Amino acid sequence: MPREATILHADADAFFASVEQRDDPRLRGRPIAVGQGVVMAASYEARAHGIRGGMGGGRARRLCPELEFVPPRFSAYTEASRALFAVFRETAPAVEGLSLEEAFIDVRGLERISGTPEEIARRLRRDARELVGLPVTVGVARTKVLAKMASRAAKPDGLLVVAPDREREFLQPLPVETLWGVGPATAEKLHRSGIRTVRQIAELPEAAVVSLLGRAAGQHLHAVANNRDRRRVRSGPGRRSFGSQSAFGLRRKPPGELDAILISLVDRVTGRMRKAGRAGRTVVLRMRFGDYKRATRSRTLAHATASSAPVLAAARGLLAAAMPIIRRRGITMIGIAISNLAPRGSGLQLGLPLDRLGTHELDVALDEVRERFGVNAVRRPAHLAARNWHLQSDE
Repeated sequence: MPREATILHADADAFFASVEQRDDPRLRGRPIAVGQGVVMAASYEARAHGIRGGMGGGRARRLCPELEFVPPRFSAYTEASRALFAVFRETAPAVEGLSLEEAFIDVRGLERISGTPEEIARRLRRDARELVGLPVTVGVARTKVLAKMASRAAKPDGLLVVAPDREREFLQPLPVETLWGVGPATAEKLHRSGIRTVRQIAELPEAAVVSLLGRAAGQHLHAVANNRDRRRVRSGPGRRSFGSQSAFGLRRKPPGELDAILISLVDRVTGRMRKAGRAGRTVVLRMRFGDYKRATRSRTLAHATASSAPVLAAARGLLAAAMPIIRRRGITMIGIAISNLAPRGSGLQLGLPLDRLGTHELDVALDEVRERFGVNAVRRPAHLAARNWHLQSDE
């Protein structure tokens, strides 16, 4: 861990809504929602009325009668993302993108040529405002997790530096919901055990947190609560694929149940891709049969995409072609991976022709609902057919 706070987390505020307000002066200072029937993103003026992503249009208008819905313009968001990342890369060489509008930036060693981390952060925010026309909030800390939490605490349009000698003072009074990786389901488990602050998690033995949340989640959360994070900012080409798989027993599964598993895997993988601002062309189906032998099938799409529908169509085609083998040998695992990724910042544009805006809007709305209320908050009808399967791992 570095001795000084040199990791920046830069995050554009209400990104989609801010782009719309930037490009249409009439919308500035007004409550707006990006979407058509469902809120994809809300301006801070709308959020003040309780409006959030994934909310239905009727409820949003009841909360704020003066709310204005704006149709999404994905090409504008992609172009704004490119411009933002150009500012990030001018700030420092080490930039790790997290989504279309946010990144970690390591400014260690730049003091002599660029100033202190706080001065660098102030200049980044000024450049983003002047060159891109968007407000960017920046958190600065020694670790990635603390920098992200600092930027969250400083929103909107703010800057917060967490000095090394103030880390515990900043972190421990926070509610558990602010920890990176704590969703609604985890927060509910913690609350049922009387745990509401980061301090309470930090003071527990790691074994107690593991017992409550499971090994992986418990170890992660205990480390985060104690600000143990040795991950460095990773720049470069990044990951080559996104994937998830489901393992199950030897019981024969009807086609409808296999299809439900496939739908869930595709939703999970494409949701992670949309969150990361990536898109891919090659859909890979992985299978493990009843005799424990494995097989892989793939199909390459005409265009890179992060939308669920084209990926699901390709995956269904691959599974249908494999059904004769599955009927003979049985199947104990299905995995979906998407590779041949488009460069960061270009994928969404490639994957969103105009005639598919409605499909992608629904995908994004479902992502917002699941992130806020948990992965099971909204499910497709086919999921009702699946009872005895379990998501095993992600890539």
